Amino acid sequence: MITVLVIAKEPRPGRVKTRLTPPFTPEEAATLAAASLADTLDVVARTPARRRVLVLEGEPGPWLPPGFEVVRQCAGGLDERLAAAFAGCDGPALLIGMDTPQVTPELLTVDFTDCDAFFGPAEDGGFWALGLAEPDPSRLRGVPMSTPHTGAAQRARLTDLRVRDLPRLRDVDTAYDADLVAKQAPGGRFATELARLTALRATPPGTDRDTLAREARPSIRDAPARDTQPATPPTPDARPVASAPPDERRAAGSAHDTTEHRADGTDPDTPARDTRPTTPPTPDTRPAASTPPGQQHSAGPARGTAGRR
Repeated sequence: MITVLVIAKEPRPGRVKTRLTPPFTPEEAATLAAASLADTLDVVARTPARRRVLVLEGEPGPWLPPGFEVVRQCAGGLDERLAAAFAGCDGPALLIGMDTPQVTPELLTVDFTDCDAFFGPAEDGGFWALGLAEPDPSRLRGVPMSTPHTGAAQRARLTDLRVRDLPRLRDVDTAYDADLVAKQAPGGRFATELARLTALRATPPGTDRDTLAREARPSIRDAPARDTQPATPPTPDARPVASAPPDERRAAGSAHDTTEHRADGTDPDTPARDTRPTTPPTPDTRPAASTPPGQQHSAGPARGTAGRR
């Protein structure tokens, strides 16, 4: 079996995923980086390997699963740090980064039986994976990193070897990249966190984010406002809704409120209700405009509330 190396930075605001800012804040970009790293480490944990090594700049966090050795990155440029990571291996090794949360155990399960190297090109001109049957650090030292030609330069260092190319993947560098990558792995932590942060960033100015999270629930947002529906005269054997006793109207309103939940799973405080007395409509007509304030409240939020945000 092989050694799988993951080279990563501790997800600290302002130190990782800086090209996601804007549109995301440094704190949000760090949250996305942590989710991407967690997804990557989870995949590596499920990949057959003799050793799993996290080559880290910074300190480990709760995103680190069991079963990993943690090795500090050395000083120097990225080429020196990658070379040092391979130098610490005594057999075939595959190195990946923390920017491709869409990887799978199948992609990382490589066999060096009839080849000397694996190379995974990236959409931005770099590379997302490099595997060496004989981990020779000189294959990386001096390769210009973080340029549109990094991948081609690194691939050229392997021309004397039998190389197998892995599928081309997209790194998460920009918000555009993040959206495309999340669609490739919709069930992961990264996709889930990106969806949450994107919804929060869509909040209109002056709108409380807790309110947005509550109203974004499909059962609340998509429910039509009851006071906009045409009124139907009650049948002789049916009691008109508006003539229900106040206690029953309050009970109906409370049941409606229980369907609202914040995004973090907690229930919002019960909103204050209109305590003004209501006047039941006449039996033969119930125009929408004359609906009592109490009934409007118990019927749920009116559609027009979005315009007040």
